[in-house]
Amino acid sequence: MNTRCDLAAGPRRIGAILAMMVSLLVLSGCGINAIPTYEEQAKAAWSQVLNQYQRRSDLIPNLVETVKGFAAQERDVLTSVTEARARATSVQIPSDVLTDPAAFQQIQESQSALTSALTRLLAVSESYPDLKSNQNFLALQSQLEGTENRIAVARRDYIEAVRRYNTELKTFPGRWWASFLYPDAVPMQTFTIDADAQALPKVDFD
Repeated sequence: MNTRCDLAAGPRRIGAILAMMVSLLVLSGCGINAIPTYEEQAKAAWSQVLNQYQRRSDLIPNLVETVKGFAAQERDVLTSVTEARARATSVQIPSDVLTDPAAFQQIQESQSALTSALTRLLAVSESYPDLKSNQNFLALQSQLEGTENRIAVARRDYIEAVRRYNTELKTFPGRWWASFLYPDAVPMQTFTIDADAQALPKVDFD
């Protein structure tokens, strides 16, 4: 009798396992993994934004020194760029920055101030023909322009990733999964200034 029960239990056990596997596949198709997936994509996109900000910051000291060699009298502009860079690089980035409105806004404002200072610096260069024709300056300006383009692309990708993630939290079935499985998932912050407004104006060195 026990042998028959064991034999009967075997198929039932296999059937239960198969049913569980099918259920998991169905749940996956319903987006059970969408929230953590979109969250990781948004975090990765944010890392790219920070990488490009750092790349720009690394170019600034050489740019300032080059301009100083031809336009030392533009002390106010040079100082404003140096100070803006110092403020931007000194901002502490907490681990929860993407869900902390105040911390995210602080980073955004410091980077915006740095962009404005760089814009003024490049505008000043128009008054110095020798500076405009200097090969080192031209190379730095080209690298800076390329970095600004990368920043714009990285910001755009981040905005899209956050839009996807935040939308998943607000819509069905994402709202259910967030309630049942991901209660700690909260909307992420995004940029309030259009990326195009952050880009440096193109300076014609011809």
